[in-house]
Amino acid sequence: NYDIYGVTVSEVEVDVLTGAFQIVRVDLMEDCGQSMSPEVDIGQAEGAFMMGLGYFTSEEITFDPDTGSMLNHRTWTYKPPGAKDIPQDFRVYFKKNAPNPFGILKSKATGEPPLCMSASVAFAIREAVMAARKEAGKTDEDWVDMDLPFTVERIWLNGLACREMYTI
Repeated sequence: NYDIYGVTVSEVEVDVLTGAFQIVRVDLMEDCGQSMSPEVDIGQAEGAFMMGLGYFTSEEITFDPDTGSMLNHRTWTYKPPGAKDIPQDFRVYFKKNAPNPFGILKSKATGEPPLCMSASVAFAIREAVMAARKEAGKTDEDWVDMDLPFTVERIWLNGLACREMYTI
């Protein structure tokens, strides 16, 4: 039984007129104990982060309200992250000289924590949307309900885009 510590900082760019976003940079640091294979552990951390990214930004399961059958069971309607969703600058660091006296060969888990740390992207998107709302003059509210996942449609709906914003 042991604790794992980690921190993640994510930088995103959000287009509130379309709802599209890009992940510009992610810095992820994790306490993985004494790594048995740093290359494998980096791959595990990156993969888990991307899996969490799907949970927070694109993978939404919808059901038919009458039959209960799943409506998005194909790749055309269910959107896991793709190659273009990988952060443009993705940096993974492991804490050095932190052997785990309770783990196998002094190691710790490396895949599960980054899945949770990918929430930093959702927080960054939310902050960008709130900044856009403030810039548009909508400052009378401190909180806006935005359900996960933060799909392009949900970002667009919460970004306060209106017809006047689309004119050149």
